[in-house]
Amino acid sequence: MGEPAPLDAPPPEEPAAAHAGGAVTTRAQESDAALARRAQLLATEHWGLLAARSTAQNEVLARITIFLTLVSAGLVTIGLLGQASGFHGWFGGASVAILAFLALIGFMTQVRVMNVSEEDMMYVVAMNRIRGAYADLDPQVEDIFLASVYDDLPGMKRTYSFLRPRGLSIFLGSSVMLLIVVNACVVGLLAGASVLSAGGAFSWATGAGIVAGVLFSAGFVIFGGVGFRWAWAHYVPRRATPPASTTVTTLSEGTRTS
Repeated sequence: MGEPAPLDAPPPEEPAAAHAGGAVTTRAQESDAALARRAQLLATEHWGLLAARSTAQNEVLARITIFLTLVSAGLVTIGLLGQASGFHGWFGGASVAILAFLALIGFMTQVRVMNVSEEDMMYVVAMNRIRGAYADLDPQVEDIFLASVYDDLPGMKRTYSFLRPRGLSIFLGSSVMLLIVVNACVVGLLAGASVLSAGGAFSWATGAGIVAGVLFSAGFVIFGGVGFRWAWAHYVPRRATPPASTTVTTLSEGTRTS
């Protein structure tokens, strides 16, 4: 019989792997499996957001095409009615009715386009958050992404424009601005036609059309700006973009190190 182990002897080491049904599972393997499962879930959500964003964009482009087609057909119809009636009699009421219909469809289309613009921003912010989760899983991929890994306002702007800051040209060339201009013209024509149909002078009709178009444009610009600011005032990002000074310092330190 051997001697008993001393009381101060260290406990025997536990095996590094646990056997269950002939399979060996280590803590490292469990960690890798969890990371792989998390990456798969993130990728699935990322693809789902991309699909939803593409569907929304296609739907709003179709709505814009339908509206512009209706505007073109409506103006041609007004011209044909004017030739048939000699621009007298029932022409005024018919033109007002057509322009009112186009203004209503334009208003609905404008609201939908602005909603889709907000949804697109929402999808971009969500994908930025997922991209940040990718960087948490593997920090080395963060330097490869051109799109931002930060889900705050500067990160959203970075994802929309990789190489330069977003300027006024983005707003002026947007589908929202295109529809605002077209709808302002339709509303202005409606206001002017209403004044002429009521027996007003041409100068009064022109002034009413200009005022109505400007008010319509300003109203939607203010509406979009208020909604944009409200959304960011109530949103709490998961990863905030670091200050510019910190970024510059980090880049300079990395350059000196390399």
